Amino acid sequence: MHPFRIACLDKLNWRSGAYALVLLCATTAIPLPAQTFTTLHSFDATDGDDPQGGLVQATNGKLYGTTYGGGANGAGTVFKITPSGTLTTVYSFCAQSGCSDGAYPYATLVQATNGSLYGTTTGGGASGDGTVFKITPGGVLTTLHSFDVTDGYLPYTALVQASNGDLYGTTVQGGANGAGTVFKITPSGTLTTLYSFCSKSACTDGKSPFSALVQATNGNLYGTTFVGGADGYGTVFKITPSGTLTIVHSFDYTNGGNPEAGLVEASDGNLYGTTEDGGGTDSGTVFKITPSGTLTTLYSLCSQSNCADGYDVTAALVQATDRSFYGTTVLGGANCIPDGGCGTIFKITPGGALTTLYNFTGGTDGENPETGLTQDTNGKFYGTTQAGNGTIYSLSVGLGSFVETQTSSGKVGAVVKILGTDLTGATSVTFNGTAATFTIVSKSEITTTVPTGATTGPVKVVTPGGTLTSNFNFRVTP
Repeated sequence: MHPFRIACLDKLNWRSGAYALVLLCATTAIPLPAQTFTTLHSFDATDGDDPQGGLVQATNGKLYGTTYGGGANGAGTVFKITPSGTLTTVYSFCAQSGCSDGAYPYATLVQATNGSLYGTTTGGGASGDGTVFKITPGGVLTTLHSFDVTDGYLPYTALVQASNGDLYGTTVQGGANGAGTVFKITPSGTLTTLYSFCSKSACTDGKSPFSALVQATNGNLYGTTFVGGADGYGTVFKITPSGTLTIVHSFDYTNGGNPEAGLVEASDGNLYGTTEDGGGTDSGTVFKITPSGTLTTLYSLCSQSNCADGYDVTAALVQATDRSFYGTTVLGGANCIPDGGCGTIFKITPGGALTTLYNFTGGTDGENPETGLTQDTNGKFYGTTQAGNGTIYSLSVGLGSFVETQTSSGKVGAVVKILGTDLTGATSVTFNGTAATFTIVSKSEITTTVPTGATTGPVKVVTPGGTLTSNFNFRVTP
C-alpha cells in the first residue's frame, strides 16, 4: 500500500504541517427522474483496485483509465472500457524489476496528438519517486522520466498537452524547496522543471499543487495550490509555457480554502473551480475567476440540511454541451447518513444554481467518487468511484451526441482529429461554415486539416444520422 493511501478514503491534513491522515469512510442510488445511472464495471482487485483517476475518450472510441492498485502485480493498471462496459486490462505496473516501469498511477490519462496516451505514477521508477510514461492504445508502455525528488516527487495529477506540443504537469512535493513543482516534458521524454513552489518567503507563491493544469485561450497555463499563498489557504496561479509564474488569487478561507481540484476554462472565457474547505459553510465552494484574477463564489457546499447537496470536491468540473458544469462530491448526499454520506453527482449553472443529479448508495453503484466526470461524444457522462475496489459508471441526462476536436486550436493547414460516436458515412466537415477535406478513419475518428478561410467557431460534421457540432469552438490561430 502506498504511504499516501489507506482503507476507504484518506485525506491529507496539510495545514498542521504534518501529514495527518483523516479517515473518512461512508457505507447504497436513487436517481432523479430523467436520469439514467448505470454501473458498468465493478473492480475485483485482479483487474485493478481503487481507480483514482478519471477517464479519457480515445480516438478508437474506448475510454481509458488507471487504477491505483490491483492488477497482476498489485501496483495498479491501465485499462480500457467500451461505452457499454466491456473492460480490458491494458497494462499492469511493476512488471519490471524494481518497479522501474512505475507503480501506483493516480492521475487521469491524456491522449496526445501522436495517438499515444500519457500519464504519471506516484511510485516506482529508477528512484522510486514516480514516473512519466506513455502507452499506446494497445498497451506498449515506455517510461519517459523517473523523478528523483530534486525535480519533483508525487506527480498526482494529469498532464495537459499545450498548443506547443509539449506536456505540462505538477508534482505535490519535491523540487528545489520540497514544496512541489511545475514541469514540462516533450512527447519523447525530455523533462524541464519550470518552477519550484515556496520560492518566496512564507510560501506566498503557493505550495503543494494537487491539481492538473489547464491551458487557457490566452496561452497561459492555470492551476491551483492546496496551501500557501498570502493567507495559507492555497492559490490560483498562472504560468507561461516558458515558466514565469504569477499568483492570480490567494484564498482567505472566507471565499474558499484548500483547492485540490484543477480549473476548467469555460465557453465564456472564465475559469471555474472548487475548494475543498472554507466558504460560507466551511465545507468548500464552487467559484469562477477571470483570467486576470477577479473571483466570484458561486456556491457554498453543504448548504442544505445534512449536507444533502454534498461536500468535499476533489476533482475538476467539466463543462458539458448544455454549458452547465457537472461534478462529483466525495461525501454528503441523501444516503449513508450519519456516516458522512456516500457522495453525489451534481450540476451547477454558470450563475451558481446547483442541482443534485444522483446520490450514491454504497451498494453496487459504489461510493465516494473522488474523480470527476468525462462527457463522451455519445452525450453520456462517465466516472469512477473509489470505495471498496471501485466501480465505473455512466450517467445519462438526455444530452445528445456531439464531436470533439483534438486539438482545440490550430493554424490553417494544421492536422486535426475529430472524435465522435458514429462518424461512418460522414459527408461534410466544416470549420465555422468553411468546408474542409477529410478522411474517415473509423466510426469514432475523422482526420482533417484546418481549411483556408476558416475562422474561429464550431466544427460541424454531417452524418447520415444528423449534424454533429463540436462541444467547443475551434480556435483558428494566426
